[in-house]
Parts: sequence; C-alpha cells; structure tokens
Amino acid sequence: MFKLDRKVMISASVFAAAALFVVGCAGGGTGVPSIDGGVYYPAVNGKTGPYSLDTKASGMKINNGRIPTANEIKAWDTDVMADGTGLPEGSGSASDGSDVYDAKCLSCHGDFGSGGAGYPSLAKGNAYSLKETLLSQRSVDGADGPVRVFGNYWPYVSTLWWYIKDGMPHPMTGSLSDDETYALTAYILKLNEIKVDGVVVDSDYVLDREKLLKIVMPNVDGFEPKIAGPNALPGIRAYYAKASNYGAQKVKPSERCMTNCQTSTAKTVYVQNGGIKDFVPPMATARDLPKVESKEFDPKKAYEENCAACHATTSMGAPMFGNAKAWTFVKAKGMDAVYANGINGINGMPAKGGASLSDTEFKSVVDYIISSSK
Repeated sequence: MFKLDRKVMISASVFAAAALFVVGCAGGGTGVPSIDGGVYYPAVNGKTGPYSLDTKASGMKINNGRIPTANEIKAWDTDVMADGTGLPEGSGSASDGSDVYDAKCLSCHGDFGSGGAGYPSLAKGNAYSLKETLLSQRSVDGADGPVRVFGNYWPYVSTLWWYIKDGMPHPMTGSLSDDETYALTAYILKLNEIKVDGVVVDSDYVLDREKLLKIVMPNVDGFEPKIAGPNALPGIRAYYAKASNYGAQKVKPSERCMTNCQTSTAKTVYVQNGGIKDFVPPMATARDLPKVESKEFDPKKAYEENCAACHATTSMGAPMFGNAKAWTFVKAKGMDAVYANGINGINGMPAKGGASLSDTEFKSVVDYIISSSK
C-alpha cells in the first residue's frame, strides 16, 4: 500500500468527485474526459480501469428512500437565477428591512451587519471601494488582506435574495414572506452603499423585482472561469482543460505517479563567518516566555456576552433564562446530554452558541443558567 501525503489524498478525492460530476453531466461512458484531462472508466469484469472493485460492496442494494411526489419537488425546487428566473414579484423598503433585521438577524450578524461570534459580516462600508481590497495581499507585516463581504464580493443580488428566503433566519428558515425578503435585501444593499440606476440605496428606497434585476454588483466580472450563459459548461471544461489557466501543470498519464512525485529543489546554503552580528537594535537573547496572568472564569459574564441574545428572550425559540419549568424539561434528558447538545449544537443553535469557550467553561455557563432558573 502506498503511503500518501494527506494533501495528495485530498487532491485525489477532489479529483474523483470532479470526474464523477463531469461524467454525470455528459451522460457517462468510456473515455469521457474529466476537467484535468483524466478519463472515466466504467466497471467491467470486476474492475474500473486498472483497479479492482469490491464486488460484494458494489453489488449491495442501497435503500435510497422513495421517489418524491411532484408537489414535493415543486416545493423544493425554488432556485432563483441571476436572469430573474424563479424570482417572485414583491417589494420592501430598506427601512422596513431594518426593522426585520433588528428582530430576526441582529442577534447573529451584529449591529448594521458587522458580524457576530461565528457569523459573517454582511457589510463593511462602500462596496465599490472595498472591491479594490480583493487584490490586497498580506505580503509584509501589517499589510491589509482582502475584504470579502456581500457587497464587494458576491456577483449577483439574486443570490442574496434566494439565500435569505430559503436559508434565513437560521432557526426558522422559510418563515419570511417575499416582501420581507425584498426589504431585508434592500437594507443590506443600503449597508453596502450599492447603487441602482445610479441612485444609492437609502432608508426610503423601495426594492422590487424589476429594480433588483437592474443592479450590477461591483465584482460581477471578478471570477473565472465564467459560469453564466448557455455555453457555461463547455466553457468551464475548456478552461480547466488548459492547466496554465489555474496554475497547474499538464502531465501525460504515463508520467503520473503515486509516490516520490516531487523532485527536491531546495539548496542548502551556509552562512559564512558566523552570519550577521551587528543587528540594530540588538537581538534579544532571553528565551523565556512572558508570564500570563490567569483570570478566574466568570460564567455570568460569558452568558451575557455569548448567550443572552437568544436565551434572554423567547424570540429565537430557546429556553428562556430564568424559566424554571423549561429548564426542568431540558434537564430531564440528563446533564450529560444537556452538555453534549450545547457543545455540539442543537435545534439551530451553533456549537457552544458560537462562543470560543473550552468544554469546561461552557459547562459552567450551562450550570449558571440552570442554577439561576430555579
């Protein structure tokens, strides 16, 4: 058995998935090329290409469930495309979106879309100016890196509308009306200072389907390969067929290898005469680490900073702080289960509520909540 480097294993798995994807799109068959120039081989006589199959495992009957009904497929198939396909009529103002945001989004995404513990920022100022940061590199100490938020990075507003409608708010997905979704989209456009027909979205701006489809995002042409239009799939295949497009190197199948693939190019250089000595300022000679003062963990403070946003009210469906009856029901599962559910996440709550706490610290916060709910 070959000993593969972890990166090689990951690359192999990604390649396998990509190959299957292309085969699925093209309809399968011998000699179907993958994006890296490889070939898909069907199973023949217990082998796929030169590799043997586990015939017992490959011949097992898999229970894939039942075929969904037409209505189930219709309810699920609600994608929204950049050309407006799937985007319903409706409207909402940025002002109304601000109210919806404060009620249903702020606890995770922070004031004015600034971001929260474990949840991304939605805006960081003018999107058109921030687009320039996408070329920034942290090549030297103190240099700023790229900023990627909705306004300066996402190519289409329709994707934001769709994501909000189908996936937000996190514990209650699908609960927003079309008008609320338009209002929230308008509010996020306002935070990013996006223009529609040359007009910057403000609090009074009312967004509807027609206006949304006119919006040209700053980074609409910032991705490659191009994935829009009727020739998108052939274009993607052609792009990846040329290895130099994405910094790769084309090799012949006969030249592929599984071990010792990379020729060492490093050269050993020795510093003459003991190297540089006259550093200004002089280099430190101490090798001891600075002392770190230990601070006693405060579960009450940790609760207020990380948990109160949801547990201080019932708006997010979480057991309310101080509600003894609700916590008695939770404790009935056993404290080990209560701890595990909180540490791993449950019912829309992220692991440890999105807080950066150790398991021991998190358990003490749980104990504090329960002891204060008697």
